[in-house]
Amino acid sequence: MQSEPKGTVLVVDDDDAVRSGLYWALASDYHVLQASSRDEACALINEEEIEVVVSDLHLPPHVDDIGEGLALIDVARAQDPPLQVVVITGSDSKRAALEAVRRGAYGFFEKPLDAGELLHIVSQAARMRQLEIENRRLREELSRPPGFTHLLGGSQALERVLKQARSAAATSATVLLCGENGTGKEMLARAIHQESPRATGPFVAVSCAALPETLIESELFGHEKGAFTSATQTRKGRFELANGGTLFLDEIGELSAAVQVKLLRVLQEREFERVGGTKTLTVDIRLIAASNRDLEKEVAAGRFRQDLFFRLNVVPLTLPPLRARQDDIPLLAAHFAAASAAKYGQPTPELEPGLIEVLQEYEWPGNVRELENLIERLVVLSSNSVLGLEFVPEKMLRVLPGARTGDESTLEGAVEALKKRMIVNALQSEGNKVAAARKLGISRSYLHRLINEFDI
Repeated sequence: MQSEPKGTVLVVDDDDAVRSGLYWALASDYHVLQASSRDEACALINEEEIEVVVSDLHLPPHVDDIGEGLALIDVARAQDPPLQVVVITGSDSKRAALEAVRRGAYGFFEKPLDAGELLHIVSQAARMRQLEIENRRLREELSRPPGFTHLLGGSQALERVLKQARSAAATSATVLLCGENGTGKEMLARAIHQESPRATGPFVAVSCAALPETLIESELFGHEKGAFTSATQTRKGRFELANGGTLFLDEIGELSAAVQVKLLRVLQEREFERVGGTKTLTVDIRLIAASNRDLEKEVAAGRFRQDLFFRLNVVPLTLPPLRARQDDIPLLAAHFAAASAAKYGQPTPELEPGLIEVLQEYEWPGNVRELENLIERLVVLSSNSVLGLEFVPEKMLRVLPGARTGDESTLEGAVEALKKRMIVNALQSEGNKVAAARKLGISRSYLHRLINEFDI
C-alpha cells in the first residue's frame, strides 16, 4: 500500500544557511519549498498546495523592520482556506513575534534552531489547518437541509422516484441518475448520501463535462510527482478524496473511452493507480453517476461501453421533468420566492393566482432551475408584496387559456388542438378520468383543469 503523500511546508528566510537548516529539519516529514523574499513566497503560495509557512519576519528589501514579514502573514491567512504561519524570531524580538501572532500567525520559535521544537510546532500548525478545513466542511453540510426533506414536492412522479431512492440510500449500491438538465440530479445524489450509512464521510462531486479531457484522469485518480510537466508534487484524485463516502460523477456520458476503461476497473476491483504511479491503491466508496443523455442509446451508438453501463445501472432512477410535476409548481415557486426574498433582505411575497396558472401551464424546458431563476428575477424586479405577471416573459404568457386562438396554422394553436384530441381519445378509450390521466402521464388535477379549459 502506498504511503500518504507528505504535506508541503514553505520556509522563507533571506539567509541561505538558515533556510538550509530549516529544510533539513523538516524534509524527513514534509515536502519543503524555499523562498528568500515575500514576493517569492507569495508566488509559491499561489502556485502550490501549501499547508504551513515558516518565515522570518525580517525580509528584504526592508530587513530592518518587520513589515515584509507581517505582509506575508496577511497573504497566507487570506488564502481559502487560510494557511498557518509559524514565525522565526530572535530572543530580543518577542514583541515582534507577539505582533505576528496578533496578525494571525499560529506561533513562533526562537533562534538558534532546535529541530525537535520546530517539528513539533509545525506539526501542530498543520493539524490546526486540517481542523479548520474539516470544520468548514461540517458547517457547509449542516447549512444544507438533511436528506430528502429539501426535495420539495408531492406529485406522484416525484414520490415514485424518492421511494426508490430511500430504499437505495440504506445500501452501498451504485446508483445511476437520469433526467434532463435542471431536474435536480445532484440534489438527489446529496440526499441519498445524507440518508446513507456513509453520511459522516465526504461527498465529492465531479462534473465530467466541465473538465478538459487531458486533465480528467488526473482529477479522478490523482497523479504522482513528475507524472507530467506541471506535476510538481503528488496529488490525490477525487476517488481518494471520497474514500469512506460518496463520489458523484455528473454527466458521466462525457467520459472518453480510455477513462471509461479505467473507471470500469475501479468499479469492479475498487483499486487503481495514480497517473504516473505503479503502486495500487484501494478505496471504499459509493458511486452515484448521472447523465442527461440516454446511455442505452449511447451504448448502441458505440459511444459508451456496454460493460460499464451495466456496472453503473444497478439502481437506475429517472427524475421527472418539471412539466410532469404541475402539482408541485405552486410549492416550489413559493419556496423559491421565500428564499430569494431572504437573500435580498425583502419580506416574503405572495404569488398571484394568475401567476401560478401561467407557471403550471408553461412547459419548462429548463426544469426546476429555470423556475428558480424566474422567481428570483420576479422578486428582484417587483416592488410589490405580491408577485404577478408584470415581469413574466412574453413566451410564457402565450400559454394563458385566454390567449388561445384555435388557429391550427400557428404552433400554439396546433399544440392545443393536439392536446384536446389526445384528452378526448384517452377519455374514450379508458372510460374514466383516473385511467385517462395515467395514460396521458399527467396528474388528475391537471387533467380536470384541461377538461374545463377545453370545454370537453
